[in-house]
Amino acid sequence: MTTAPAPTAQHRDAEKKYVLSIDQGTTSTRAVVFDRTGRLVSSGQREHQQIFPRAGWVEHDAREILRNTREVIGLALADADVNRHSLAAVGITNQRETTLVWDRHTGEPIYHAIVWQDTRTQGICDELAAEGGVDRYKERTGLPLATYFAGPKIRWILDNVEGARERAEAGDLLFGTTDSWLIWNLTDGLHVTDVTNASRTLLMNIDTLDWNEEIAADMGIPLSMLPEIRSSSEIYGHGRRDSLLIDTPIAGILGDQQAATFGQACFTPGQGKNTYGTGNFMLMNTGEKIVASENGLLTTVAYQLGKQKPVYALEGSIAVTGSLVQWLRDSLQLISSAPDVETKAKRVKDNGGVFIVPAFSGLFAPHWRSDARGVITGLTRFADQNHICRAALESVAYQSAEVVEAMSADAFDALTELKVDGGMVVNETLMQFQADVLGVDVIRPAVIETTALGVAYAAGLAVGFWESVDEVGANWVEDKRWTPQITPEERARLMRRWKKAVTRTFDWMDEDEE
Repeated sequence: MTTAPAPTAQHRDAEKKYVLSIDQGTTSTRAVVFDRTGRLVSSGQREHQQIFPRAGWVEHDAREILRNTREVIGLALADADVNRHSLAAVGITNQRETTLVWDRHTGEPIYHAIVWQDTRTQGICDELAAEGGVDRYKERTGLPLATYFAGPKIRWILDNVEGARERAEAGDLLFGTTDSWLIWNLTDGLHVTDVTNASRTLLMNIDTLDWNEEIAADMGIPLSMLPEIRSSSEIYGHGRRDSLLIDTPIAGILGDQQAATFGQACFTPGQGKNTYGTGNFMLMNTGEKIVASENGLLTTVAYQLGKQKPVYALEGSIAVTGSLVQWLRDSLQLISSAPDVETKAKRVKDNGGVFIVPAFSGLFAPHWRSDARGVITGLTRFADQNHICRAALESVAYQSAEVVEAMSADAFDALTELKVDGGMVVNETLMQFQADVLGVDVIRPAVIETTALGVAYAAGLAVGFWESVDEVGANWVEDKRWTPQITPEERARLMRRWKKAVTRTFDWMDEDEE
């Protein structure tokens, strides 16, 4: 049995009935209260603005995110009719690569948060790749040089915000992903992150779990800006005395996709999950072994519990899935709400030959093509908005199927089933099509808020609220299962046409375009 790190005297304290998760995502922030069985007791949620200053640029207002975080904490506690005295611990999970820089003295951000989807740093990545190629740092970090990751975003801020570099070199500026930003503000200025978030910066040594001074120097990033790297499950500090979380242990940090993996109880090598959110993210546990991908996947830290050895994962990251539905709603106005996409998709028996490849931010795994841009192919006069809605849903499943192919090639035998979570798994048309194109069962858990649940488990383990990963794993319950309903020949035909559509996105951006 795997044991939890150093339980405290709070273990099984009858007064401590719950754990609070703060889930700071790409489009919204949630606070969720869980009980000892992993049941969702209450929640609060607020969306934040998506800021698009230019094509390819995506930003968030860090102050708005902080305000929303404080508000949703209050909403969740009020809805559960509890206060901080009932909380054993707080965990924080977050959109991972989104990058903030703020003044260590005033606490003011010096620029909007640059979101993980943002592509403005392509020139910086190309400059760094001129010596050693896009895999220049892959052996040390597990990652290719790509706009996705935080390091080049820090460099952009230092290069483009007036006076930023001088202030950084003087030790006046701090960097963090949104977990670090929230902890700094919810505590008395604690500047930390965990190994999962640090592994997404292009700055951390994947084996020794510390900052790589040479890479930081290559990117022009002073080490004084970087947070302390800690495990995913330990007491980092306590809530500020002027907050709703006064003196409550903040004891868990996990990047959102690692948190979902933990919440899905993927504790054994070979187990994996797929999260359907703003993007899609598939992680597969590789145990204590660092597996270097040869098929376009990322090597990342899955979690580390206290002083135990880190557990690693292979990851397939897909930039645009749920956000494609938002685009249909907000930009094209084909639907009035997200559930409408399924309603319209079900009005037609298939996609009518239409394929959508949503390479809005280039293509992530397994292609890693920053020059790609989105396309809609196969249009005829027969196609209507219902076919476009169906093609949008199907694109989510096709992109995930490509990642499964890469994972099987890298490290494991053929997939036998897929655990799924995230907001889009309520879409049963999508889940059935996912099973069809994978050729394996797709399984939804009873609690689909696995991201928030995963970091609740990490925080609870740190304070002894749960004793072991075996105990939290026993909470996992299957809700629904979808079984493939098409033939292998039809599956092969569909994937062949999808891959043909993907090639149409390549080489769209020329060298003289930003």
